[in-house]
Amino acid sequence: MKTNLLLGAVFAGALLAAPVAAQESTTWNWKGTLGNGRTVYLRNVNGAVRFEQGSGNTVEVRAEKRWRRGDPDDVRIEARQGANGGDIIICAFWNERATCDEDGYHSSNNNNNRWNDRNDVSVHFVVRIPANARVVAGTVNGEMVVDGTSGDVDASTVNGDVEARSTQGRVEATTVNGSITVRTSMKNSEDLKYSTVNGSITIEMEEGANADVDLSTVNGRVSSDFPLTIDGRINPRKIRAKMGSGGARLRASTVNGSIRLRKL
Repeated sequence: MKTNLLLGAVFAGALLAAPVAAQESTTWNWKGTLGNGRTVYLRNVNGAVRFEQGSGNTVEVRAEKRWRRGDPDDVRIEARQGANGGDIIICAFWNERATCDEDGYHSSNNNNNRWNDRNDVSVHFVVRIPANARVVAGTVNGEMVVDGTSGDVDASTVNGDVEARSTQGRVEATTVNGSITVRTSMKNSEDLKYSTVNGSITIEMEEGANADVDLSTVNGRVSSDFPLTIDGRINPRKIRAKMGSGGARLRASTVNGSIRLRKL
């Protein structure tokens, strides 16, 4: 009996000590020319995305596939000039029949664009962009970082944080499980929206920004570096107010997290 117990303990220990499959990776690179002030579109499903400032009017893409048990050949990456000749579209696909364009993913089968958890391949993008590029980018599982541009930004993920900053443009951002930090301009008349469920929201703006703000949280608090003229009753978790002279509406909402308007 003691021998059997000993053998059982040794066998269990061997299972616990069995090494986890090492992560493997491979890289993919692409370069293209972006029209002045045009848009870089990026669509990803599983993996983080980062935009950085490049040089001139060149877009440089570096994509790294990472996996432990999946097949990297099942995931393809494409980059091309858009139909209008000036924009650039970058996509990662987990199904051979899927396509994408400026409007998003397309497929004859709604399941074709979904990441298959039996294939753990992830694609992590680093994209260097011109200083005046517009960016429209989304992923599902991974953080999203957009920096180094003066153009407009629309950034989204589902599971991950979003950090998106523009020196002159308007910035919108959404996630579900993650926090949002943005730097945006309020110099035009277009409304802005930020939303998450599990995470905080920080919105950075220059002094003198004007907006009508609508901020709400369930489990958190709202704070502002800017003077606000409250519309209605004071509620620390739901504020409708005028910032400066008012203007475009700025909406931010979360369930579990705080919201802050930060002055640059």
